[in-house]
Amino acid sequence: MTRENIYKTHNCGELRIGDKGKEVRLAGWVNSIRKLGGLNFVTLRDHFGITQLLVRNEELLKGVVKECTVTVSGAVLERESKNPKMPTGDIEVEISKLQILGKCQSVLPFEISDAPNTKEELRLKYRYLDLRNPETHEMVVKRAKMLQFVRNKMTDMGFVEVQTPILTSSSPEGARDYIVPTINAPGEFYALPQAPQQFKQLLMVSGYDKYFQVAPCFRNEAARADRTPGEFYQIDMEMSFATQEDVFAVCEEFATSLFKEFTTKEINSAPFVRLPYKEAMAKYCSDKPDLRNPLIVHDLSELFANSSFNAFKGKTVKCIAAAAGEQSRKWYDSLGDFIVSYEGKGLAWLKYNDGEFTGSIVKFLSDDDKKYLVKEFNLKGGESLFMVADSETMAPKLANVLRNELGERLNLIDKNKVAFCWIVDFPFFEKNEETGAVDFAHNPFSMPQGGMEALTTKNPFDVLAYQFDLVINGYESLSGAVRNHDQDLMVKAFELAGYNADTVKEKFGALYTAFTYGAPPHAGCAFGFDRLLMLVTDKDIIREVIAFPMNKNARDLMMGAPSFVSEEQLRDVGLQLLHKENK
Repeated sequence: MTRENIYKTHNCGELRIGDKGKEVRLAGWVNSIRKLGGLNFVTLRDHFGITQLLVRNEELLKGVVKECTVTVSGAVLERESKNPKMPTGDIEVEISKLQILGKCQSVLPFEISDAPNTKEELRLKYRYLDLRNPETHEMVVKRAKMLQFVRNKMTDMGFVEVQTPILTSSSPEGARDYIVPTINAPGEFYALPQAPQQFKQLLMVSGYDKYFQVAPCFRNEAARADRTPGEFYQIDMEMSFATQEDVFAVCEEFATSLFKEFTTKEINSAPFVRLPYKEAMAKYCSDKPDLRNPLIVHDLSELFANSSFNAFKGKTVKCIAAAAGEQSRKWYDSLGDFIVSYEGKGLAWLKYNDGEFTGSIVKFLSDDDKKYLVKEFNLKGGESLFMVADSETMAPKLANVLRNELGERLNLIDKNKVAFCWIVDFPFFEKNEETGAVDFAHNPFSMPQGGMEALTTKNPFDVLAYQFDLVINGYESLSGAVRNHDQDLMVKAFELAGYNADTVKEKFGALYTAFTYGAPPHAGCAFGFDRLLMLVTDKDIIREVIAFPMNKNARDLMMGAPSFVSEEQLRDVGLQLLHKENK
């Protein structure tokens, strides 16, 4: 049973030619106004679409401006001049009554129809206006549909949805915590969860077979194009008595189903390609390679170790061969400028045609060097070699940037394809670049390959972990692992990273203790929900797929957050504000 809606009998987007002659009542936002003497045309927009209104009595439009809300009554007519681009383009409503429901300023911060071309800062400040644009509005609708798909699919696969706490304890999990003071315990703090990591593992200890949730996560870190600052959502899941292969099977089924549901793109079928971390770094200089791009990176450091070309001598040299076609010197120089914009020293290049090399560094090549390059890259003619040289850590980063840019400039990437690949066999530990100390490289709760023997006998930097990422079109879209469920292994792993047993007990007390009460082997992962939606909708900036995002500087321009609070609020939680000096 539904009660009568006093504002409307129909939605703006649902009227069709079959409704001709009906008396209807509509409500929505005034999208446009055209006054043509005795005839006036207004388009009315709501959540469902747009309908044209015919207004013969101009008095009805008194006080009406674009974006005010109105309710109108009238008869459905067949349009004389039809608009095939509009679902309602065969009809119009000749109105006999109009009531203004919500007034609007006559000057808008920006035109709603041109919102996607407006400066982002202005759009975010007036996000409620930006969301009126049909394109942006539909994005939020698609997000809702994808959330529903996720819940249905995970439930169908036997997962139980469990919500875990938002206020929890601070723990060293990789990123900075957001800390939350409380009036109940002045001087003590909650933390917002970076992920539900400990809770999901505790659910496995609690006897649940498969858990999932669309979980909010909070990390106090900088933003980038594919990562929203502050908060984000992940499709979190965990499975008891499970192996890495079990997780792969579930995720491959989930990911292929999702992309088939929401795109028409060509999808590579399961099982997905698997690349060990070392191989990915060697071939692509990235642990998130876009496999739609066929270019491979080669290492030429030994070839140029004693080169007379000082820019290469003793440096790490990475090279990519590609059929670049007939490009001007200016084209090669612009590519060099692009590398410099990423803090590189520049780009060296060679062309190979008719058995001869030409290019910016050809004079530094011996005949043996040339023969080596022909054999290494299997050159046939028509190829160009693109080279970057830098430190051992910087050169691979530049090579990855170069590979991606060449893929775009040479149109090598098929945008109608979805390429999945697993990155496996991650190193468990890495060297802290500043201190040289041992740090966790990925997830501290992972199971080391080789167990306790590996942790006690191997160089820490040689220990591999049962950790994995799922990469989709060059974006890390999932991270996961087989979990460490052994108390002794947990303590040893954290000891190698500089945490003693007392610290482990203090920071991870619940998990540490739970492992003494019969913990099952378990494994799990988390998809980045926002990033998946970004991929599904072909957006380059993740803020576009979030209803109320922060800007790139982690500020909510609409609500004015973060902001200062009153002295009284600070006193209530036992805090005193010390202003940090700008350096």
